[in-house]
Amino acid sequence: MTVTVQLAHWGAFEAESDGKRLTEVRPWRADPAPSPILGNIASAQHHPARIDRPHIRKGWLDGGPGPAERGGEEFVPVSWHTALDLLAGELRRVYAEHGPRAVYGGSYGWSSAGRFHHAQSQVHRFLNTLGGYVRSEQNYSYGASGVLVPRVLGSMGNLLSGTSSSVLARHTELFVAFGGLSPKNSAVAPGGIGRHDLGSWLSAAHDRGCRFVSLSPLRDDTFGALGAEWLAPIPGSDTALMLAIAHVLETEDLCDREFLARCTVGYERFAPYLADKTPEWAERVTGIPAGRIRSLAREMAASRTLISVSWSLQRQQYGEQPVWMGIVLAAMLGQFGLPGGGFGHGYGSTGDVGKPPTVASAPRLSQGTNPVEDSIPVARIADMLLHPGQRYEFDGQHREYPDIRLVYWAGGNPFHHHQDLARLRRAFGRPDTVVVHDPFWTASARHADIVLPTTMAIERDDYGSGGNDPTLFPMPALTEPAGQARDDYTVFAELAGRLGVAGRFTEGRTAGEWLRHLYQDWRDRLATLGHELPGFDEFWSGEPIEVPLYEPERVLLADFRADPQRNPLRTPSGRIEIYSETIAGFGYPDCQGHPMWFEPEEWHSGYPLHLIANQPRTRLHSQLDVGEHSRSAKVADREPVRMHPADAEARGLREGEPVLLHNARGRCLAGLVLSEEVAPGVVQLSTGAWYDPDPEDPAFCGHGNPNVLTADRPTSTLAQACTGQHAMVEVSSYDGEPPPLRAHSAPERPGG
Repeated sequence: MTVTVQLAHWGAFEAESDGKRLTEVRPWRADPAPSPILGNIASAQHHPARIDRPHIRKGWLDGGPGPAERGGEEFVPVSWHTALDLLAGELRRVYAEHGPRAVYGGSYGWSSAGRFHHAQSQVHRFLNTLGGYVRSEQNYSYGASGVLVPRVLGSMGNLLSGTSSSVLARHTELFVAFGGLSPKNSAVAPGGIGRHDLGSWLSAAHDRGCRFVSLSPLRDDTFGALGAEWLAPIPGSDTALMLAIAHVLETEDLCDREFLARCTVGYERFAPYLADKTPEWAERVTGIPAGRIRSLAREMAASRTLISVSWSLQRQQYGEQPVWMGIVLAAMLGQFGLPGGGFGHGYGSTGDVGKPPTVASAPRLSQGTNPVEDSIPVARIADMLLHPGQRYEFDGQHREYPDIRLVYWAGGNPFHHHQDLARLRRAFGRPDTVVVHDPFWTASARHADIVLPTTMAIERDDYGSGGNDPTLFPMPALTEPAGQARDDYTVFAELAGRLGVAGRFTEGRTAGEWLRHLYQDWRDRLATLGHELPGFDEFWSGEPIEVPLYEPERVLLADFRADPQRNPLRTPSGRIEIYSETIAGFGYPDCQGHPMWFEPEEWHSGYPLHLIANQPRTRLHSQLDVGEHSRSAKVADREPVRMHPADAEARGLREGEPVLLHNARGRCLAGLVLSEEVAPGVVQLSTGAWYDPDPEDPAFCGHGNPNVLTADRPTSTLAQACTGQHAMVEVSSYDGEPPPLRAHSAPERPGG
């Protein structure tokens, strides 16, 4: 048996292995609050949904490339030699006949905790050696913020680190959490997280006397031990609530006008908009009593207050507005740059916000240079595939969707991230060829033409560290690959050889030689900064190493507050832009020069219940949905949907039974769970259940994927970002026998 420490997006773990499979997985001893999601790893590795060898869709194999109704056809198993020969030929054809503007390099997702075998880096590097590809911009997690924040606050990167959690623990007196402080979301982080410490520093703040107010439709969106006051505004109404708080601050002269004059621009153009945004107006919109809105505003002005906005709030139509308005509230209070005060974005949305930045990010493989200028906002993939040549606007730019003939996806699962899955399925039918690398038969693999089985992180050598995490983990392979799985680097190296670009892709190195080379280069860079770290051999055979921190007691915008002239922000004015001349100049009706209230179109859909499609607690996104821990939460093999008992009683629904969620876009089955943790009028169905459509109806999911219900509409013209957090639905009893679950098994092969 071998025992070693490994890293996953949901935490570090110690594992025992017999060389073929993991025999035990336990949390890393240094993690104070390990995640139970670790329970998915061993049970998923050899699940029947694992792809055992390369496969080709039968229609593509028989008829060649071209548009097709992908998603329901048989797959033919083939040898690696055959698969790579066919794929190399198709790549050669597409690049020769249509050029790199006809190739979309997908690979959006948290594909690997390892830094070298990060699938996104691998596929982008490979496509760049062929001449480039159409890429995506931004992400599904905070796409609206990623466009807005640089315009009004100068840098998204600073905000993703935020004020260090140790500073908040010592100084914050009032923590106002719009969207909550989710324990489940804080258990994960891109690239991995060594120590889960969000709960400990929040508890330290609470024990010191900090008060918490959680504004969310879900009571358990915040750690229970904090004793947070729960206010449940109607989903989608947070901006209206913030505007009413601002109204009180302005009319009762509770603003820090010296800070507004010194550190912001445009307040005098914004303030008149507040005139009729009274607490009484907001009560009608949000459902929060006017008296509580007024008293909350006064408490915020009298305290060292941290205004926190979760990523979930901007994953809705007009998602730019609550983020911008949260920044404006923090500016009105004048607490930017003060220890424990100001603004935070993402506390509780991921485990690495609040961790101090390290002196250098982990070593990683260069993706090379992409000569193709075309890109799309990542959440507009269906628009691009369905409407080549259509013009659209994004962040002040006039663009046109390219004509994509080949989609290459390695890592990630667009049938998890994206909305209106019936529409996405139609979009995936348009290209000539879709290629997917995946360890499992996810919906993305089932909608491909060429499916190549790849390794899990436990089956390959790598090293890993999260974006803000100070620990670098050696990650030697724990087991041999399952079936015929190969790592992405090996696949791309063989393809590059067939296409005559092996030297450019591999630079003459094996994967092991790359690990040593990248680590040594990284170690040398840290040495020039005065930080000595062990050599590669000592690191590889030893324990995880700690990376030095750049600013352990970081306070967001402290230097800017101290001297805005010497330390300007990277905005046009150098200051916080309450009114943005740039955004106003774009002329977008749905995102104007200052934050505003826009009523969501979804409210007028005719459906009575607000669906919250949030992140799951038993897995990360859709990863390892076949794992034991994820499956343990299913109800009658379906994803659980939570509903307030009063709403269930009014519909004659009983706990534990399959129910049907439906609206004009689609329908899905889920298993009913009754909970008073959910506000009346709200249902909560997490994302990530593997899409299991009816063979005759792609708008129906028998497993409980809420994205058959969510709208594929952008946040606004500015960001064109994802709006998958919120939809309006009805919930009914399901008559008849539920269909069998197909998503967790391999698709049929010819002959059964």
